[in-house]
Amino acid sequence: MTDTPAEIDPGTFWRTLGARAIGMTVVTADSEEGPTGFLGLSAAHVTASPPTMLVSIDKKTSALKGVLESGHFAVNFLDAEAGHVADAFSGKAGLSGADRFLEGEWTTLATGAPVYKNALGVFDCAVDEVITRGDISIVVGTVKGVSSRGDGDPLVFFRGKTVKGVAAPE
Repeated sequence: MTDTPAEIDPGTFWRTLGARAIGMTVVTADSEEGPTGFLGLSAAHVTASPPTMLVSIDKKTSALKGVLESGHFAVNFLDAEAGHVADAFSGKAGLSGADRFLEGEWTTLATGAPVYKNALGVFDCAVDEVITRGDISIVVGTVKGVSSRGDGDPLVFFRGKTVKGVAAPE
């Protein structure tokens, strides 16, 4: 039987995607206007050899310009205590541009992209390829630097809400 599926509306798409728990990340870059970033819920690994990551960035996101201009991005995995950082980069705190970096302490690794010092882990990447799909730019990058804390619980996004800490098995 071949039924033509009904068009899936964006609300249904996002509700269904929300059934997947996602570790919250902040994706950052250093642009001509200063540090830039956004809450990146679509950050994923591509391959371990060579180490490669991807992020999906809406064309309306101001940080896209910084990522493309600088040719780099860092994916910062937030810990359970970093809700204030997630709020700053999601827009909930009313901050924009470089003001988002007032929350937390920042440094850099290999590419110069801002790195959150208390992140559970960081992948610092050089942009290799940009793929356009609809209103999204899928930015693929080779990992040039890493940092991993080795302890702490993640900040998780699930069903539209921030969930603090999911205890790691011992």
